[in-house]
Amino acid sequence: MTETYMRERPAEGRKDLRYPAAPEPLTVPVYDNHCHLEITDGVEPLSLREQLDRAEAVGIAGVVQASGDIEASRWAVEAAASDHRVLAAVAIHPNDAPIYAADGRLDEAIAVIDELAAHSRTRAIGETGLDYFRTDEPGRPAQHESFEAHIALAKKHGIAMQIHDRDAHDDVLETLARVGAPERTVFHCFSGDEAMARIAADAGYWLSFAGNVTFKNAQNLRDALAVTPLDRILVETDAPFLTPVPLRGRPNAPYLVPLTVRFMAAELDLEVDELCRQLAANTVAVYGSFD
Repeated sequence: MTETYMRERPAEGRKDLRYPAAPEPLTVPVYDNHCHLEITDGVEPLSLREQLDRAEAVGIAGVVQASGDIEASRWAVEAAASDHRVLAAVAIHPNDAPIYAADGRLDEAIAVIDELAAHSRTRAIGETGLDYFRTDEPGRPAQHESFEAHIALAKKHGIAMQIHDRDAHDDVLETLARVGAPERTVFHCFSGDEAMARIAADAGYWLSFAGNVTFKNAQNLRDALAVTPLDRILVETDAPFLTPVPLRGRPNAPYLVPLTVRFMAAELDLEVDELCRQLAANTVAVYGSFD
């Protein structure tokens, strides 16, 4: 099943749909802690094994395959069971929660996520959270219900949680404080600013930075990165989305993580190997061993 993609990413007006050349390998391996390899992209789609082999060749030792619905969550668990370089994160995406709720299936969907979370290769509930950019006011109660249910699942199974937070910073932080965050909580593709980064880090959360930290208009992310303690930083692709500069618009994949890592190291005035060692240690601290 995992060699057959579930969906394709639309071209969306992008002009160059070729996968980029591989960057210079990292000498200290790291992990892509959030990607969507069930989504194919580009004119020459890569199989799961091709994705992982390309990543491993440039020093990306493993990936966390994130999910947003029942089907993708099942795909993630199968992928993790089929290859030691993959761990699974399972969830109903906040933008999908109102759809399930409208069909009267949200409780049923969360029950499926509960079952999948029990798998030994499932190491996170994710991605869950709140999204006020794509979901209007009528759908937000379902998002809140789903988010709190997912928080409970992460606690129940003793695994991490990956948060999707878009235009909902205050409500996400309030929910975590009110309900109580799981012990290992990650802000996937962190989108806040310096002030929010300080709040999140002080609360013990991890901040995961994607390729958009390299975008010209993303100074808020660079400011956030600068104040985040090194032991709270993770790196991701969110592939096939958010390809880092100078390849923005091209298909993204875990093998492009070195571009983001090197950019982050320069921003932090760190040696690349030093940052890589810290990123690898942080990833294992959150998700456990990939072996």
